[in-house]
Amino acid sequence: MGKLNPKQIENLTTSGTYEDGEGLRMVVKPTGKKYWVLRYQLAGKRREMGLGSFPTITLKKAREAAAEHRKMLSQEIDPLVSRDAERKASRLAEEARQARAISFRTVAEDYIAAHKAGWKNAKHSQQWLNTLTTYAFPVIGDTPTEEVTTEQILRILTPIWHTKPETASRVRNRMEMVLDAAKARRLRDGENPARWRGHLDKLLPSRSKVKSVVHHPALPWRELPGFISRIKARDEPTYKAMLLTILTACRTNECLAATWDEIDLKNAVWKIPAHRMKAGKEHRIPLSQPACDVLCCLIRIKDNPYVFPSTQKGKHLSNVAMLMGLRYLERGDLTMHGFRSTFRDWSAEATSYPREVCEQALAHSRQDKVEAAYFRTDLFEKRRAMMEEWAEYGCSIETGKKQISGP
Repeated sequence: MGKLNPKQIENLTTSGTYEDGEGLRMVVKPTGKKYWVLRYQLAGKRREMGLGSFPTITLKKAREAAAEHRKMLSQEIDPLVSRDAERKASRLAEEARQARAISFRTVAEDYIAAHKAGWKNAKHSQQWLNTLTTYAFPVIGDTPTEEVTTEQILRILTPIWHTKPETASRVRNRMEMVLDAAKARRLRDGENPARWRGHLDKLLPSRSKVKSVVHHPALPWRELPGFISRIKARDEPTYKAMLLTILTACRTNECLAATWDEIDLKNAVWKIPAHRMKAGKEHRIPLSQPACDVLCCLIRIKDNPYVFPSTQKGKHLSNVAMLMGLRYLERGDLTMHGFRSTFRDWSAEATSYPREVCEQALAHSRQDKVEAAYFRTDLFEKRRAMMEEWAEYGCSIETGKKQISGP
């Protein structure tokens, strides 16, 4: 039996130490604070272990705790060392839990920041952030990555899977990469809920079955000479960029971001490096005489490498400039990208150039991977002849002058 009783403990006011027996004692501080201590000896060393303050820890609870610790001592286990180890383990577990509680939004932003330097298009990082902000963040933005589920992924994808298949595919792929990054950082375990093969492909129809082909508004090829004559009537850099884009059948951003060191006017060749091409391969464009004429009349700006410099120092014209150019010409129904379709229609309907030559001019990747592996030439000389005819036709007001051509 212990020496203390509940009533006695409650009435203690004098500072000092009050023994209950077998090492259990109550300590009363001059401030009136009371707390429990267990004194014990192990391996010849005396130690004291706090058991908590009164009245949170009652006499009964203190005796029960002391009995548990004495049981440990009988097994040569130091209760103080054991408690410290438990507290450390608990603290580490809590720190790990908090570390793994990093939200999907934070991991996504970290992923974009880490990879944007390696993306060939500066706008790519903004596109990443925009799609995730629009579709993913409202559902899982604040959710720790380890808690993201397949049900949440489906909530994001299902509403746009049939109506916006291209966008939905990109969103899914980006979520998968963010969650893979989270796993690499040990922020989550288990399978990736955004994985397609062997997972979401069992829950959603394949993209090929819901794919909707987006056609960029294009000018009918027979109307091209008249349209080009309107462009040539304008002398602003925007219209020069529009004309060169059409004459070379290149993509808008490939033209706008062109630098003078890519242009070889002497040999009439424009060499676009791989990092600026959609397919990631260097692309040579034969420059027709009208295309060279456009380049020759441009003014080079000191300390600005771009062929079509912006008014902002060190930058080039934006896509908006070309869109506004189309609007000023009262052709806001068109897009500059659509002129690639105009070129393709012309080459198919008005020339006899082989399909391979036409597709190479557009820098399209070969769908047949086996064929692509063996196809080593870029058909440059054949493309030169074709691009001369394209420029000749486009810059002529006589729409029917030369409709059938080719080798």
